[in-house]
Amino acid sequence: MTGWITRAALVLAAACGASADAQPPPLVIGGSLAETGMLADLAAGYRKGLLLWEEQVNASGGIGGRPVKLRLVDDTSEAIAVGKLYSHLIRGEHTDMLIGPYGSAASMMAAAEAERARRVIVDGAAPSRNPHKREPRYVFQAGVPYAAYGKAVLDIVKAAGYRKVLVAARDSLAAREMAEATVEAAHRLDLEAGPVEVFAAGNTDFGPQVAKARAAQVDAWIAFGEARDAAQMVKSFRGLNYAPRLFFASGAADRAFIDQVGQDAEYTLAALEYDLRLKTPGNGAFDKAFKAKWGARPGASAAEGYAAGTVLGEALRRAGTDPQKQREFLAAAEIPTVLGVYKVDPATGEQTSMRPAIVQILRGRPELVWPTVQTERRAAPYPQWSGRRPLKR
Repeated sequence: MTGWITRAALVLAAACGASADAQPPPLVIGGSLAETGMLADLAAGYRKGLLLWEEQVNASGGIGGRPVKLRLVDDTSEAIAVGKLYSHLIRGEHTDMLIGPYGSAASMMAAAEAERARRVIVDGAAPSRNPHKREPRYVFQAGVPYAAYGKAVLDIVKAAGYRKVLVAARDSLAAREMAEATVEAAHRLDLEAGPVEVFAAGNTDFGPQVAKARAAQVDAWIAFGEARDAAQMVKSFRGLNYAPRLFFASGAADRAFIDQVGQDAEYTLAALEYDLRLKTPGNGAFDKAFKAKWGARPGASAAEGYAAGTVLGEALRRAGTDPQKQREFLAAAEIPTVLGVYKVDPATGEQTSMRPAIVQILRGRPELVWPTVQTERRAAPYPQWSGRRPLKR
């Protein structure tokens, strides 16, 4: 009897071993994230979006029958450390695919390692075009790029029949990149736009720019910077009794802008990289799932992480683990995400399809006015100061 039990146990153990051996290995996706340091709070949503994507993929059976495993390491918000981390993920961890870090500076370091190793990397939180300037073959941008911010508002400018544009930018890399791309896009649309008007951080007097705008009879004032920059512009407008026909300030959707200028914020246009009201593919389901998992509504960084996971997962699903096949797929693919449709320039990997939402401050709230296919509301002209009436409380 004892021998029979022993043999049965051995058979069971062998069966269990065979069953364990039959489990397919996970698809390992490596990346670094700022879990500590100055970028940690900003990157937290990105990480949560990625983890939600991982959980959902595995709950549905993985990819090609294989579970997905995110291997995320802390880069401590130090871009200079990122290269070595990605080198280890590629050569030491033998990851199947790479996800980009949070921020464009860190992404440049990660992209350099990916290129050297000829490994595909999907950048979800690197809006700058800088990682794509060196003719990369393996770096693909999955989020809304800086270059798209002006393009979106120029659609409104063109539709309104305006011709002359003033473009201003805070003296920062991000704002200047947005502004320069806007001037380029304006010229392609046959709009009149001079060189970018660069202003210093902390500038409180926009009188010189107002004088230029008046002299040129500018229709649209398009500015890139922070909420406080937008507030100082409005104060200069009010003090000089100047109002362009359209006023856009990229940071004006921030509540701080309305708090600083009150009702003078009305009719200002602003940009939102992501909004829960957008009718992008899967946005409602993403919002519901994110809230159920994390107890809060998703913000822009969470949508970036989730969209990057969506793009990366589709590449693995359609091209497998061969980097060359992944690269070929991502260069030509159109993939729906919560940020919009992923589509890139095949030569550079730079995102060409996604745009931020444009909102207008109306009765103290940012109301969606673009994309026009997603809202019945249209952007109203920026009124002259003499034509404004106090809002009723």
